[in-house]
Amino acid sequence: MEKKMTSIGGQAIIEGVMMRGPKKIAMAVRKPDGNIEIEEKDTNSIGKWAKIPIVRGVVSFISSMVIGVQAIMFSAKFYDVEDDEPKKEKKDKKADKVSKKDKNINKAETKKKKEKNKDNKKQEDGNGLSDGAMYFSVFVSLVISIGLFMLLPNFVAGLVVPEGMTTAYNVVEHVIKITLFLLYLILVSRMKDIQRLFQYHGAEHKTIFCYENGEELIPENVKKYSRFHPRCGTSFLLFVIIISIIFFSFLPRFSNVFANMAIRLLLLPVVAGVSYEIIKFAGRSKNKCVMLLNKPGMWLQRLTTNEPDESQIEVAIASLKAVIPENGEDDKW
Repeated sequence: MEKKMTSIGGQAIIEGVMMRGPKKIAMAVRKPDGNIEIEEKDTNSIGKWAKIPIVRGVVSFISSMVIGVQAIMFSAKFYDVEDDEPKKEKKDKKADKVSKKDKNINKAETKKKKEKNKDNKKQEDGNGLSDGAMYFSVFVSLVISIGLFMLLPNFVAGLVVPEGMTTAYNVVEHVIKITLFLLYLILVSRMKDIQRLFQYHGAEHKTIFCYENGEELIPENVKKYSRFHPRCGTSFLLFVIIISIIFFSFLPRFSNVFANMAIRLLLLPVVAGVSYEIIKFAGRSKNKCVMLLNKPGMWLQRLTTNEPDESQIEVAIASLKAVIPENGEDDKW
């Protein structure tokens, strides 16, 4: 297989990796018993929006968030079940006059019951949330992100910079915005559970790199590739912030602080759409000047990715193999 750039992308989830291909989505999770659980589903196309620049970026962004929430809920199931296990074992130990043989029987029956309940749960509610609840989760996430990284910096800048000082107003807003974003990534990257999640993020990138270079998808080959990938979601978020800084620098400052916040909200879809087009262009360009656009995002991946171990790479490989199309042309970037 010759070297190519693929449109396949992914996301780290709880003890696993989600990969999204042109026709399929696969979620692979390393269960507590050591086995890998894989769930596949068809990829929902964004249809007619795919050919409309800017608009397709907004639609794709929302779609990716919904799929991301579904994947996280899927992976969380395996660990929600296990959380109840210690309590159950404590109750069993306190039971009076129960023979060792009876205990083993009870444990076996309990395990079977849990597996049956888990299977029934999957059949009953798919990935754990209704469509309405899924979109509501995405909506809440967007509100928090927009409020923290977009509106709060603007609000604070409006309070501390006197009217008439438009340049200073823009500088303060953008400094606060970038500082909050970097501080958030630094603090989150120090959390133990998140560090493990970031290992799976690294496994996702390394596996895709291996596939793009035409090598067999085995841990030995995947290990040697970089965990920093130019078409990463971290880079997209940074592009959104940079493009918003450029856009908002040309906006007039209104005397009403809420008017300033409102116009930023209205322009946010445009910012997201333009960011999508730029990262799509930069991701496939070999021009040295264009490649410089990827450098800040690649640097940030030092915070959002960690080197994975072999077991994590195996999960990423399982997820990627499930979404590779039969026709190699279907997933070209």
